Amino acid sequence: MDENEYDVLVVGGGIAGTGIAAHLAPSCRVAVLEMEEQPGLHSTGRSAALFVAGYGNRVVRALTLASRKFFFSPDPRFCEGALVNKRKIMIIGRAEKREAFEQFVAHELPAGNLEWISAEVALELCPVLHLDGLIGAVLDVDAADIEVHALQHGYIRQLKSHGGQLFVNARVEGATFDQAAGRWDVETPLGVFRAPILVNAAGAWADEVAAKAGVKPIGIEPRRRTAALVDVPEGLDSKDWPMVLDADESFYMKPDAGLLLISPADETLSEPEDVQPDELDVAIAADRLQQLTGIEVRRIKSKWAGLRSFVGDRSPVVGFATENPGFFWLAAQGGYGIQTAPALSSLAAKLVLKLPVHDEFEAMKIREEDLSPARLYQPAEQVR
Repeated sequence: MDENEYDVLVVGGGIAGTGIAAHLAPSCRVAVLEMEEQPGLHSTGRSAALFVAGYGNRVVRALTLASRKFFFSPDPRFCEGALVNKRKIMIIGRAEKREAFEQFVAHELPAGNLEWISAEVALELCPVLHLDGLIGAVLDVDAADIEVHALQHGYIRQLKSHGGQLFVNARVEGATFDQAAGRWDVETPLGVFRAPILVNAAGAWADEVAAKAGVKPIGIEPRRRTAALVDVPEGLDSKDWPMVLDADESFYMKPDAGLLLISPADETLSEPEDVQPDELDVAIAADRLQQLTGIEVRRIKSKWAGLRSFVGDRSPVVGFATENPGFFWLAAQGGYGIQTAPALSSLAAKLVLKLPVHDEFEAMKIREEDLSPARLYQPAEQVR
């Protein structure tokens, strides 16, 4: 076998690519092709990741719940420390946004493990909030910060311990399927890599990779989200504050290493690129922080932006392309890629290997069709 010949090639070294590769490595010869100089440089490395059971649509919630055990009781062989740290989430209601808050309470409170708290209790949990206009809050006590670095590097260690390889600076320049040989030939600056199965886990670049392989795109929409770190008011310790989210999802803040991470929760359509923070979005976040708490931002400690990639129904796309042999989609995780990674990467690997997956889908109460790329090519009236 040629040194650049594998059973599976995975394009993309973010959490999706390294996760599926780690699960594949015990069963086959696998390589990850990462276009940057290090894995997880874009969406994965810029995520303010939390484990939130009620985040996302029905499919995302099912994948999140199925990932819970992995996060909260990790195998000690996977990582040395914890993968999560408890962090309450508080969704606040304000008089000027009463309708949005009441809709949230009516929809989420009966369905989730949430509790309603008074404005006074909300203020005890986060003492910088303005009490005037605060009508109450909903509290999620089962959420947690995810240690993204530990999660991804656990996957990379697992990959390499089973003989898998990770190549950086390996941007896909072209890919063709050799019918006679039954394999993909993938051109990169490091040479041509070959495998019968090509997994497209390229995040915001997934449609670009598909185009280079002659595969019909799925309509990936990369959306920019901006965040910044600012100082906590002098004399206050924010370590145990909850993450605070406006009911209409127009702003959130959370403690981060002695500072406050703030974001306008923007979802601005973008090209797949090394996206940079927008100055207006940073200013909007600072203004909303002041409206909510009275904290006046005098300096921005740091700022960044990341891309969250969706398709129309906001569910991940996982499965083989219908018209292209050996081309497998693992894309469109949106803002949920970290918290669903354990379940989604395991499930995706089984689909690649054509192992039975009925029990997994049955346990999550979702269907393979909910994830399959085939759903995106059906006429709207045929999609259930």
